[in-house]
Amino acid sequence: MCDVLEELRQHCLSRGAAGIKGLGRVFSIMDDDGSKTLDLQEFQKALETYGVCVGKDKATQIFAMIDKDGSGTIDFNEFLEKLRPPMSSARVQVIQQAFKKLDRTGDGVVTVEDLQGVYNCKQHPKFKSGQWTEEQVFRSFLDSFDSPYEKDGKVTLDEFVNYYSGVSASIDSDEYFVTMMKNAWKL
Repeated sequence: MCDVLEELRQHCLSRGAAGIKGLGRVFSIMDDDGSKTLDLQEFQKALETYGVCVGKDKATQIFAMIDKDGSGTIDFNEFLEKLRPPMSSARVQVIQQAFKKLDRTGDGVVTVEDLQGVYNCKQHPKFKSGQWTEEQVFRSFLDSFDSPYEKDGKVTLDEFVNYYSGVSASIDSDEYFVTMMKNAWKL
């Protein structure tokens, strides 16, 4: 059964660093009843919409593997936890360092306030043209890490790790990934 999950993981990752997150967006759209969970029928519909043609039996197997609490529904976090590719401790550590640097208040959540003075939005094209305020640039930046269900302008460590797990999957070398993160976040 692990092969079925790996097949889905590879299909998502073939769409680039945002592949897993993109599937999450489809899930939020397919959540017909607004429960923030998917039942088997919604899950199958989401897979088909995303172009993952695994058949009903495989979809049922994947669903059962993801539904770790046996509730008959899966939530976005259960889904990401199973689908996210494993990362080495070196990768996880550098992601945590970057998050800690962004989380200037130390409350475990990155917000617009944390970004002020750390993230320079003055060169953003929409800020330069006067279309967006500084806060709109910050919110757009945070939205790239945010869960598709909670575009709340607050990024948790889990959301940050989820984002970088997709990036990580497209980079073979731990050394290169760590160097890239250190350069990007000036660690």
